[in-house]
Amino acid sequence: MLVGYARVSTVEQNPQLQLDALMAAGCGKVFVEKVSGTKINRAELTTALEYMRPGDTLTVWKLDRLARSMKQLITTVEDLKAQGIGFRSLTEAIDTTNAAGELFFHIFGALAQFERSIIRERTNAGLAASLARGRKGGRKQRVTSDDISAAIALLGDPKISVRKAARRLGISVSTLYRHAPGLRSRAGGGPSTQK
Repeated sequence: MLVGYARVSTVEQNPQLQLDALMAAGCGKVFVEKVSGTKINRAELTTALEYMRPGDTLTVWKLDRLARSMKQLITTVEDLKAQGIGFRSLTEAIDTTNAAGELFFHIFGALAQFERSIIRERTNAGLAASLARGRKGGRKQRVTSDDISAAIALLGDPKISVRKAARRLGISVSTLYRHAPGLRSRAGGGPSTQK
């Protein structure tokens, strides 16, 4: 039996195009989900998988309706295979219930893995080149030693609280404490005591 799974990302989107394609493909039952593909908990997909029996085939209109990443897709299809359930994607013409379709699916997965490896290598090469030129990665340091000196000078006035000093520097109290932990004793135990 072909069991369809249709998914749209928002409540406003209409799954009718997917439903028409799944019905035309011969799906006896279709489960419809209105949730983002990035969500881990997809109730209708879980219900569809519980409904299916060995010999059934989970059918989707397009690969991205089932999974958002190649890793997630491969894991899902391997889980289906372990239960004796096939997988079919109409748009990409993938059908793991036959040898050619399964081979194509694994080649597709291998190409995606290769692409991720190439991207990782390029990223690492770019970071190494930046380091060689003296550039560091990550966010620019927001709090400088001059900022800490200015905060300590401001706090020389007993009328200025740690909170006020942090506000004048344009940073949070917790950031100021992180860069000048000695200020905690001035605060009398922590930022919650400052007004």
